[in-house]
Amino acid sequence: MLTPLTKYAFLFPGQGSQTVGMGKSLAQSFQIAKDTFDRADEVLGFSLTKLAWAGSEEKINDTINTQPALLAHSTAALRVLNSVRPDIRPHFVAGHSMGEFSALVSAGSLPYSDALNLVRTRGKLMKAAGEASPGGMAAILGLDIDTLEQICLDSSSNSDIVQVANDNCPGQVVISGSGPALERAMQIATEAG
Repeated sequence: MLTPLTKYAFLFPGQGSQTVGMGKSLAQSFQIAKDTFDRADEVLGFSLTKLAWAGSEEKINDTINTQPALLAHSTAALRVLNSVRPDIRPHFVAGHSMGEFSALVSAGSLPYSDALNLVRTRGKLMKAAGEASPGGMAAILGLDIDTLEQICLDSSSNSDIVQVANDNCPGQVVISGSGPALERAMQIATEAG
C-alpha cells in the first residue's frame, strides 16, 4: 500500500546491460515507449530502433550505439511506468556510469533529445580513446581494492599500466589498462583467489 510518506529511488543501468531486442516488447505494448524510440531515431538521424531490436550483438555492443540505446530503453521504461502508475515518481535518482544520463532525464534536469546527442558523442569519444590507446577491462570477484591495487602495481611497467577503475560493489572491482599489464594482473588475481 502506498502512503504519502513512501519515497522511491530509481537506479538506471550502465553499459553492459544492453541486449539485442531490448525495449521491443515494451514498444509493441505501449505507444509511449514506441514514441520514445521513434524520437531517438529522429534525433540521432538513423534507426536506433532497428539496431536495438534487430541488429547484431557486435553493433549493439559498440559503445557509440550502446549508450543511446540504453538511454532510449531506460526512458521508454520510465515513461511507461509514469503512464501506468502516475503516483510512482522518483524522489531520488542515480545511474551507473552511462545510466547517470538516464537519471538526469528522469529527474527533468536534462531534456531527452539533448541527452541522446550527448551520449552518442560520449560513445564516439570513448571509442576513439580506446582505439588510440588499446586496452581492456576485467571485473575481478572476491578480492578487495587494496589487494588489487598492489596486484596492479606489480603488473604494471613504464610502458604497460593497469589500475583499479571501478568499485562496482562489495566483492567486485574492475581493473583497466593495457593488454599485457591487464593479462599479468588477471593471472596474479586468479592465483590470489
